[in-house]
Amino acid sequence: MNRFADLLDMLAFTPSRNAKLSLLQDYFRRVPDPERGYALAAIARDLDIPAVKPAQLRELISSRMDPELFGYSYDYVGDLAETIALAWPEKAVSRPGRNDAPGLAEVVETLQASSRREGPGLVEAWLDRLDPPGRYALLKLVTGGFRMGLSSRLIKQALAAFGKVEVNEIEELWHGLSAPYADLFAWLEGSGPKPVNAGAAPFRPVMLSHAIEDRDFEKLDPADFTAEWKWDGIRVQAASERGISRLYTRTGDDISAAFPDLVDAIAFDGALDGELLVARSAGGHIETGSFSDLQQRLNRKTVTARQLRDHPAFFRAYDLLQDGEEDLRSKPFIERRTRLESFVAGLNPERFDCSAMLAFDSWDDLAALRADPPYPVIEGVMIKRKSAPYLPGRPKGEWFKWKRDPFLIDAVLMYAQRGHGKRSGFYSDYTFGVWREPGELVPVGKAYFGFTDEELLEIDKYVRNNTIERFGPVRSVRAAADKGLVFEVAFEGIARSSRHKSGVAMRFPRINRLRWDKPPGEADRLETLERMIDGIE
Repeated sequence: MNRFADLLDMLAFTPSRNAKLSLLQDYFRRVPDPERGYALAAIARDLDIPAVKPAQLRELISSRMDPELFGYSYDYVGDLAETIALAWPEKAVSRPGRNDAPGLAEVVETLQASSRREGPGLVEAWLDRLDPPGRYALLKLVTGGFRMGLSSRLIKQALAAFGKVEVNEIEELWHGLSAPYADLFAWLEGSGPKPVNAGAAPFRPVMLSHAIEDRDFEKLDPADFTAEWKWDGIRVQAASERGISRLYTRTGDDISAAFPDLVDAIAFDGALDGELLVARSAGGHIETGSFSDLQQRLNRKTVTARQLRDHPAFFRAYDLLQDGEEDLRSKPFIERRTRLESFVAGLNPERFDCSAMLAFDSWDDLAALRADPPYPVIEGVMIKRKSAPYLPGRPKGEWFKWKRDPFLIDAVLMYAQRGHGKRSGFYSDYTFGVWREPGELVPVGKAYFGFTDEELLEIDKYVRNNTIERFGPVRSVRAAADKGLVFEVAFEGIARSSRHKSGVAMRFPRINRLRWDKPPGEADRLETLERMIDGIE
């Protein structure tokens, strides 16, 4: 566990992406099998340890220290694993210099072979043998709560750099592999053959776009490009092979279990690239829901019959990557698009359609379409070169996204909550509101980024100096017409929502700038947001 603990510690305090890549490669190089494989599975969040749950960890620490004192500590630290690791009382046998710390492989393999009744006792014994960094690593391992700025793509890039192979090779193999990845590391080190992708319906690395800039239009001939709407859902890939169907996110995470209604409708052999939405057939056309509707289905391990009924999953296709056994990715986009339309025509129209192509002769024509989309769930346009093959990553000059300008409002800070990880000592999660009646603020959104580190220090100081109530880790701050902090908030979309007290829900809100100069009484009113909704419905 000691080497794994050191890795977690260094990753947590290394902001540089390239430095994180170097740390991972060095770990893979120095640490033998199977430990490095289990570490890889843990940080990639592909390691499931059902024998221990967070509630059981709370019971363990409650048996070692006063529960109320632990509660205060947890409120301050903001992270369960970190709090227990720091607060766990040292036993006399846990003196410095002991050499009986459990190994990572020992911990993983023992817990995976244990029941939920046995798991807590094992963890308790290991906590007594470990120092605070080791305890933190153990607890993160069993809870799966790693938050170190490591994306699935970055981890695979580290593996590719370690083995001097293309990252796309790693991505296409990934879902056919399992911890501790001995065959994968043997291949990357040159001591074994490349693993055979045994998994049916594999993930294909996605092609991404660049945000288009004004100067780009001067270099690009509109005759060389096509355009389609950019839908406000999440990018996904639907794949089916040998009777196995899967739904992947753009980073290759398998989300099939959360969308059984859509997966059951994947009645084809091939792979589609597209957008996951909530939509249903109504009066002969497809009625597409908002991103708020889609959120009812996201990040769920199980889905209820009511959610399936009220928020049916729908796939809007952008591209055809595989048709039966034929790989189409090397063909020009315009040819793939023609094949896509024929392919989707044979699928269930209650679950699949094609994103409509837009007719335009000039960039001014396209700008007019972008400024006045027919549906609120559209967030801009996609521009694609007709001759472009489907290339993994973000190739230059092939695909562009031209998003609508964000909405902007002035809102008043109402509540602040401690962050996690490196931000656990700061109030960095902010709930903001607008005026509904004279003197009444209603919350309309929450944001935790968009500000600099220097601005975070200023806001944190303001929160501490202007707290009027405390609710555990949350503080209510002074917010009146003549006293408060105003944020200029940017967001991508807005819709009506019965789940929120204000009746509205924002899409992707973030702090655009701090308005220390603006009196809170001059912040926006709820009617302003309602007019925005009326304008896009």
